[in-house]
Amino acid sequence: MGQPEKIVALSGQAPNLSGSGMDRRIEKKRLTRRRLYGIAGGAAALALIVYLAFAVQGGRVYRMDAAQVTVSTVQRGTFDDFIPVRGKLAPLSTVYLETIEGGRVDRRLVEDGALVKAGQPLIDLSNAAIQLDVISREAQIAEQMNNLRTTDLLFEQTRIGYEKDLVEIGYEIVRLKRDLDRKRALVARGAISRATFDQVSDEYEYQLGRRRVTLDAQKKEQDLRAAQAAQLQETVKRLESNLDIARRSLDALQVKAPIDGQLTALDAEVGQSKQPGARLGQIDSVDAFKVTAEVDEFYVARVDIGQSASFTLGGQKVMAKVAKIYPQIREGRFTVDLTIDGPLPAGLRRGQAIDLRLELGGSSPALLVANGPFYQDTGGNWAFVLDGDGTSATRRDIRLGRRNPQVVEVLGGLNEGDRVVTSAYQSYLEMDRIAFDAAPN
Repeated sequence: MGQPEKIVALSGQAPNLSGSGMDRRIEKKRLTRRRLYGIAGGAAALALIVYLAFAVQGGRVYRMDAAQVTVSTVQRGTFDDFIPVRGKLAPLSTVYLETIEGGRVDRRLVEDGALVKAGQPLIDLSNAAIQLDVISREAQIAEQMNNLRTTDLLFEQTRIGYEKDLVEIGYEIVRLKRDLDRKRALVARGAISRATFDQVSDEYEYQLGRRRVTLDAQKKEQDLRAAQAAQLQETVKRLESNLDIARRSLDALQVKAPIDGQLTALDAEVGQSKQPGARLGQIDSVDAFKVTAEVDEFYVARVDIGQSASFTLGGQKVMAKVAKIYPQIREGRFTVDLTIDGPLPAGLRRGQAIDLRLELGGSSPALLVANGPFYQDTGGNWAFVLDGDGTSATRRDIRLGRRNPQVVEVLGGLNEGDRVVTSAYQSYLEMDRIAFDAAPN
């Protein structure tokens, strides 16, 4: 029998075969299409096996210590529909002090923070232009009043002249009437000439015409007098109205408290010039408060006027109601004002922090799960639910409803007794399953 075969390959060349036995050449096997199909099929089978094994294990698995999660049990209970709200005390009413007319601050009669009464003088301003305007308007009124009196005097003199003329004309008419009656009888008997009779008759007719003209002139003069007097009276009224406005502007140079309250934010130093409409300060009511609170925009559709709220202050429970909702949303929050029902403890101050419980609805039975960071991470659309032995948790689609700081209402996807991971999911949001080293408590 010959020696074992030796195959030596050098530098990629075909090996040289030598030996005392029979020498033969070994051909290199080629990759045929059948071999390629076989290799591809084997790889696919291997991949399928790996995939199935992965699927059996629960998809993407995140392994962690059980002590790092919080687990809550789904159970039935009563859902209280409320939200906690942080607010602060504010005066029920605030009145701002502004200058009606600009001026220079002459005197500051009170200090910032003082308690004031309605009508109490606070600041004295001076304005030479307004003072001159009042003087000018007073002079105009005096001038118009003098014109009115002069016109009345002239009309009165004219009236007396007409009355005097009418008295004289009346006398002449009576006298001539009597003379005419006597001469009519005499001319009939031929005792006097016709010319003498006609002369008396003509003078009589003249006096009658003169009376008619005088009466007509008197009437026109009276109508003119009435029209001019009315015009002058109207002018005087307008001037008096303008003077009243000017005097009110002059009076407004002394700033007075419009309501009882506490003067705050006073901005008026002696010698300082203030433009019309400048803010001088504000007066806050001290015997009545409201609560101003900011609410998450998530609840904008659920907060309404008249909803109740409560808070504890000085050991006393205080009730309040939503009185006003501001439509503007800033940084994800909107503002509401709440009025307070009933008396408040003494010693309250503006800006004091208040923790309120704002009722959005009544209490009702529901399936509940504890509220936790998982809600913000998943939007309440899914959660990790513990499997039977508690050593793993599987991702499950769920449907949640209302929530308060303690619990969330379960609408679907969870059953009573299910155990849910309610802590944060940030580290394993993309996972399908969580594997624990031991069952969580």
